[in-house]
Amino acid sequence: MATNSATSIEKSLSPQLQKTKIRVRFAVAIFYFFQGLCFASWASRIPYIKSTIGITDGQMGSILLALPAGQLITMPISAYLVDKYGSKNVLKFGLPLYAIALTFLGLAPTKLLLSLGLFIFGVFGNFCNISVNTQGVNAERMYHRPIMATFHGAWSIAGFTGAIIGLLMSKFTIVPEIHFWIIAILSIIGMLMNVKYLMQDGIKKITANKEKKSMLANMDSTIIQLGVIGFFAMACEGAMFDWSGVYFKEIVKVKQGWESVGYACFMVMMATGRFVGDKVVAKFGRKKLMQVCGVLIMIGLLVAVIFPYFLSASFGFILVGFGVSTNIPNVYSVAGNQTKIPSSAALAAVSSISYLGFLMGPPLIGYTSQLFNLRLSYTIIAIFGLCITIMVTRLKVIK
Repeated sequence: MATNSATSIEKSLSPQLQKTKIRVRFAVAIFYFFQGLCFASWASRIPYIKSTIGITDGQMGSILLALPAGQLITMPISAYLVDKYGSKNVLKFGLPLYAIALTFLGLAPTKLLLSLGLFIFGVFGNFCNISVNTQGVNAERMYHRPIMATFHGAWSIAGFTGAIIGLLMSKFTIVPEIHFWIIAILSIIGMLMNVKYLMQDGIKKITANKEKKSMLANMDSTIIQLGVIGFFAMACEGAMFDWSGVYFKEIVKVKQGWESVGYACFMVMMATGRFVGDKVVAKFGRKKLMQVCGVLIMIGLLVAVIFPYFLSASFGFILVGFGVSTNIPNVYSVAGNQTKIPSSAALAAVSSISYLGFLMGPPLIGYTSQLFNLRLSYTIIAIFGLCITIMVTRLKVIK
């Protein structure tokens, strides 16, 4: 009923106002896209950078921690800047700095400098994360109906696009520093063309201390369990982002220039899943979809582990991409609509727990691979998919 009402309101708006809303939505989506493109460009060249500098799997696991460290440390600063200056102004500077930070990764000649570059990349990435999601919330309020999934879909399309560009760059032996500068220039041009259409913030301001207190004070078992499901989902997602190229190079042993195929298979299915996920939920229910997604993650990774060949591993990564696609949006939706605690506190808690999975997944792969092998590392992540299905089945709040 609420959706029908919102649709009726939209239809009654003047054509000029409709055009303005569409342009704002497009501008916000563009910022999601270029942020995703920068991240995917880095992920697509990890195998090349890893082998060029001479980094072991265990060392790579430690180095990858620098990026989330930069994000975590600057979370209070980012929130303060967005609160004081507005998400539009932070994003106006954040995206160009994020793009320029990407170029540092292509220039890093040593492990130490690569770690420092990833830390800086994480800092500016966090500025973008908070400000672009604030813009997404603003646009959603303007439309009076859910549209956030399409923004995350734009990010996923950027991931696929970045993987394809990375594949082509590798195929034509274009080094990362040139590749990354091309992406940085395109991102800055995209920002300049669209920044004027971003919205000024009109949301309630909450101080970091109050937000933290509310989040910790209102934690209960349901919220924690939703967070753990999100943790497993984002651990799988992070493992695919950072290690799929390495897996195809070192385990599948593809020819040079084909390392990004697995990443591309994963990303295109994740994007597809996000665009069709809402319709699937409406037809079959959120619980059934999440149960199936957990199983797909497990089966997909086990196929890639047991049959480490080009076609079978690519098929496995396709299954993982669809399995990962809708778990986080569904977890956030359930958290925001439960009635035990305020939705803002629930979302803050669930997103915090979930994000830990994204931070810990890639290093876990690296350390396990160093001690044993990369196939065993992916087997552990496959178990996370099974855990998602079991927890979703047991949690009554998920319908």
